[in-house]
Amino acid sequence: MNFIKKYRIIIVVIFALAMIYKPVLCFLILGTLLFYIGITTILFLKNIAKKGIECTGNIIEYKADSDGHKTPLIEFTTITGELIKEKPYVYAMTDFSKITSYNNLINQPVLILYDPGSPKKFVLPNDKQFNYAMYFIFLLVGLFFVGLSISSLLGHIKIG
Repeated sequence: MNFIKKYRIIIVVIFALAMIYKPVLCFLILGTLLFYIGITTILFLKNIAKKGIECTGNIIEYKADSDGHKTPLIEFTTITGELIKEKPYVYAMTDFSKITSYNNLINQPVLILYDPGSPKKFVLPNDKQFNYAMYFIFLLVGLFFVGLSISSLLGHIKIG
């Protein structure tokens, strides 16, 4: 996901040019990005499940993004004594998080699984199934858009 953050302006410019030149390329770009997000996140989740270090943290607060989705801010100490105060690296949420207050979860202990090489990359193992499901859907939707665009570019189907 750092790749997307690093190159987001270039991706937007290429997407805009594709809309002008051949709009079906937008499906290819979108599908590739969704597939990339899905596969890298699933691989990260599998890797952290194997090599991650488990500890307990505390939920400090829930921070809302610009859309109103709330993500927990968690504080924990690594086995090396480093204090981490971050949001989970992977945290899938639904629109339900917009209307839920989560006040009863503040200052509650929560299980953490963090990457020993980069402790700021951590997940909540209790959300494992939901995270896998959400990012698997990203992967499938990405494959759909890639397949749709390639089929159109090869002339098998007509879009637009």
